[in-house]
Parts: sequence; C-alpha cells; structure tokens
Amino acid sequence: MPRTSPIKFLQEVRAEGQKVTWPTRRETAITTLMVGIMTAASSIFFLIADLIIRFVVTSIIGWAG
Repeated sequence: MPRTSPIKFLQEVRAEGQKVTWPTRRETAITTLMVGIMTAASSIFFLIADLIIRFVVTSIIGWAG
C-alpha cells in the first residue's frame, strides 16, 4: 500500500468531510425524542418481565420448600 503525505491525507479528509450530509435541527430533535421513547418502552418492558419472572421463581421456590 503506497504511503501518502500528511498534506495529501488532510486534503482527502477535508474532501470526505465536505461530502457528509449533516442532519437538520428538526431531524436531530425527532431522533432524540424517538430514542427517549424507545428507552422508556424498553424500561417498562423489562420491568414487567422482571416482575413476572420474580413471581414465577418465588412461586416455585415457595411450592418446593
């Protein structure tokens, strides 16, 4: 693989950086909101799953003991 000079490398990095399409403020806000909603939904799901598993395990332990 041929080595490139640091100046050439920085020029290529700058060219690639200009190709990036940055999200708008609205897109960022919507994405942030969706992450928050999904985090809350996941938390509720795992809370309910944990409660059910705890109930089943304590029932089995109480029944066996």
